[in-house]
Amino acid sequence: MNNLAVDIGDTFNSPIKDVTQIGGLVSTIVSAALTISGIIVLILFVLGGIGIMAGAGGDNPERVQKGKQTISAAAIGFVIVFAAYWIVQLIEFITGIKIL
Repeated sequence: MNNLAVDIGDTFNSPIKDVTQIGGLVSTIVSAALTISGIIVLILFVLGGIGIMAGAGGDNPERVQKGKQTISAAAIGFVIVFAAYWIVQLIEFITGIKIL
């Protein structure tokens, strides 16, 4: 009765395997945040592209500009998330501690 949490990761192939420690919880949250941010970037690229096409088809330069801004913001966000991921990978390599 020493453990307050039950490890279901091996039995049910749960992505939340090691939440009994704070490091495992942070690792799970960061992994999920990277996945969700990738999905959001993809959605923003699609919406920006649709905005550009709709603005160009309707001869609306304001809507085209708004679509371009959406794609630019999504690209900048992707670069920030990508850089953060590689910084975490670099920290893992230097310290030898598994984060993700």
